[in-house]
Amino acid sequence: MTSAIAAVGQDMSRAGQWFHPAEPSPDASIRLFMLPHAGSGAIIYRDWERLMPPDIAPQAVTLPGRHNRREEQTYEEFEPLLEALHEAVLDDLDDRPFALFGHCLGAQLAFRLTIRMEEEGGPSPVLVGTSGWSPQGFFKPTEEQSRMPEPEMVQWIKKLGSFPAEIYDNPEMLALVVPALRADLRVAADHDDDGAGVNCPLASYGGRSDPLQEHPDAMSHWAGRTPAYLGHNEYPGGHFYIDTHAQSVTAHFAHRLQRIAATQPA
Repeated sequence: MTSAIAAVGQDMSRAGQWFHPAEPSPDASIRLFMLPHAGSGAIIYRDWERLMPPDIAPQAVTLPGRHNRREEQTYEEFEPLLEALHEAVLDDLDDRPFALFGHCLGAQLAFRLTIRMEEEGGPSPVLVGTSGWSPQGFFKPTEEQSRMPEPEMVQWIKKLGSFPAEIYDNPEMLALVVPALRADLRVAADHDDDGAGVNCPLASYGGRSDPLQEHPDAMSHWAGRTPAYLGHNEYPGGHFYIDTHAQSVTAHFAHRLQRIAATQPA
């Protein structure tokens, strides 16, 4: 087994544990929850802990049905998953300000989670980062597409570059990846945009040649979803530009987060 394949199967946290690391750094003054793209888990943010400044404590999310949580039942509907994620984040919060960052399906979940938290009037993020997704102008899977035959599914994720190349010819690894991806596509298909927005600042990020961005102005729609839109940062690359440009994205987002957290009441 190559190191890339081993990394995908690596246990990133204890079974049933939503966050990696399970405990945020006690020395950091700000917390950051990071949500992955469809079919993946905490492993996509494996480099972010070392890239973030010490005053930010990052914790990456792994949803049920993948990696160390692969024995758990996956969610296939949006609202039940959002509710479970909401409960997990609330249970984990402390008195420190926190932010959310998500890529693709993770961006959709981060955005809707922020809406839910603000509506409830309790703790809510001081900043949201959305990457590789917008409420309008982006590919939205259908339930039928989630059931495409495996050869077609593999060709599709190959085109997107979703996973290390070695996985595509490894039936054992595909058996771990594909079911979680199918479930997440159903989750995304189950949710329709209702035009809702958030009050907190929001910054968006994307790849210049993302094949899932169906309209050139897709990211411009974020400006109407918050009174404090911080703009869009675009990088060379496709949907998974974030792998190549992790250092630039983390530096930009961390700088924004530090400035905003500094204005929060003690």
